[in-house]
Order: sequence, then C-alpha cells, then structure tokens
Amino acid sequence: MSAGSVALVVTEDIEVPSWDLYELSIPATVFGKPQPDLADPWYDLRLCGTGDRSPDSPGSPGVPGFGLRTPYGLEDLVGADTVIVPSVPDPCVEEGVPLPTRLIEALRRAYEAGARMVSLCTGAFALAEAGLLDGRRATAHWMHTVQLAERYPKVRVDDSGLYVDDGDVLTSAGMTAGLDLCLHLVRRDLGAHVANQLARRMVVPAHRPGGQAQFIDLSVPATDDEGLAPVLEWAQARLDQPITIEDLARRAAVSPRTFYRRLRQATGTTPLRWLLNQRLGRAQSLLESTDLPVERIAQLSGLGTANNLRHHFLKHIGIPPADYRRAFPRQSPEGKVTPATKAPA
Repeated sequence: MSAGSVALVVTEDIEVPSWDLYELSIPATVFGKPQPDLADPWYDLRLCGTGDRSPDSPGSPGVPGFGLRTPYGLEDLVGADTVIVPSVPDPCVEEGVPLPTRLIEALRRAYEAGARMVSLCTGAFALAEAGLLDGRRATAHWMHTVQLAERYPKVRVDDSGLYVDDGDVLTSAGMTAGLDLCLHLVRRDLGAHVANQLARRMVVPAHRPGGQAQFIDLSVPATDDEGLAPVLEWAQARLDQPITIEDLARRAAVSPRTFYRRLRQATGTTPLRWLLNQRLGRAQSLLESTDLPVERIAQLSGLGTANNLRHHFLKHIGIPPADYRRAFPRQSPEGKVTPATKAPA
C-alpha cells in the first residue's frame, strides 16, 4: 500500500468564490496534512495553478471572492500519481464558457502518463471536456448532472450516487460527497484502518458507499390545492396503519380517480408512491434518532417487515438500513458520540 503524490488543480487565474473553497479544502485537508502515526510517508500534495492570467479567462463578476497563487503549475500534473479537479468556475458550467485549453491538455497528458484522475462536484466538466469520461459512468452534483449529460452525450451520467469509482477515473457529487470520495481513495491506497482513523479525526462517518443516494426528495411540493393538505397530514399521522387510495379519497370527499388526478397534479407523483416516500422518510428519521430494531422501525413506518424495509432502502436510497444508521452517530447523555444503534439491524 502506498500514498503517492496528489496534484490538486487550483484555478488561480480567476477570482475564486468563497463557497468554492469547500471542495478545494477537502482534498487539501485529507491529503495535505501529514498523519505520521497512520502512514509514513503520507501523501505528497502539490497545489497546481492553472496560471492563465489572460484578460478573457473566465471570471465571476459581482461574486465575492479572492485570488489564489500556487507554487506549482499545470506542467506538474504530469508525473503525479493522482490528479484531482475539485471544481470549475461557475460560468463554465452555467454559461458554457470554455475551460482553459492549457488545463484540458494538461489533464490529458497526466492521464496518458498513468495518473489516476479524480473530480469533485463540477470538476467532472473538466474531465469530460478532456474526453476522459467518454464511455464511462460518472457523476457530479445533482444540480448539474442534466447539464453534464446534455453537453457531453458520450458520458454515462449517473445522478443517483455519492461517487463513482471507475478504476483509474473517479468522480463525485458535490459538497460532502467529495469528502466521501477522498476517504474512499485513502481506503484504496492505505487500507480501511487508516481511512477509518482519519475519518474519526475529521469527525465524519467512516464510510458511505458510493451507491448511496445523493438526495432523496420525500417532501410534498408546494401546491395551490389547499384541500389536499388536511388529507395528507391525516395520512402522515397514520403511516403505521394500512392506508389505501380509497381511504384518502374518502377523507377528501372525492372519488379515487379524482383524488389520484389531484395528487398527481399537486406533487408530481402517485398516491402509492407518495405514501412510500413518507414511510421511507419516517424510517430514515427513526434510524437517525433511535436505537429501535429495524423490525420495529419497519412496523412504525408502515413498511411491515424488516425485509421489506431493506428492499425499499436498497431500491430507493441505495444502501441497507444498517449502513444508513451507522452514518448518524448519536450523542450519549454524557456527551460522548456513540453508534446510533445497539440492536441488530
């Protein structure tokens, strides 16, 4: 097992919005801070600036930010064991402003030289522009996956997972999913023990599988149909009980066909799918906040059995209930962080 060198791309030639520092700071923290008691030597991190200071380089007018300067340039991407693109400027994503040619060419050279290529959030646009995602499954922040798929039709865009490991090319969704991918790289390079200890020091879950869903929308969209609200509130208070579309229609004083149509117009989903989403949401809340066994959570959420709960979690959220629960350690009365469950899951 070896740590190796990591080249982190920094768009030093533009004004960096303050919120973009998050994706930049994640790999800088994971790979840049030595951990001699875990692995020695640790990673050799190099911040590599794009260095394009031309007047027409993409910027972010009106966006509060500041510039960055780095000791390494794009030529230093070649020879690195891992190259990470944490994000690209917003105009390159939202407005189609071309990425710097020097950056794209440097990414291609690094890959051809044998580097493992990684993107966090919108960094996938840079890898896609370099042709490194053609024919591969890849992801990005769910808010940008449609743009990624439209702009690069050769990429098999997957908007469902936290990150995608395709061997020598890896991509992640935005924000904390980038941290999940970085810890996954440490796990690949240095083993589970080192990755788990590092996650513990960073006070984050030790491991969230890449297949875990980025975002599960279990809410009810806003609607002008105020007559539905009391019916839906009634159902939410009785999720542990059998509920049919006839029950809901009766509460709304309409026919089942009319209720189906009105709910579909208001929420964009069917009554049965709406009920399933609410029950999954209830199960998520109980897994996050209680020590109840999975069998009991299945009953309280209206999903019946532990097997049925596991089936729906795997299908709609991407991981089993036990893995979901482990991502939410709870605070003990003494103030110590403890696992979220003591019961078998």
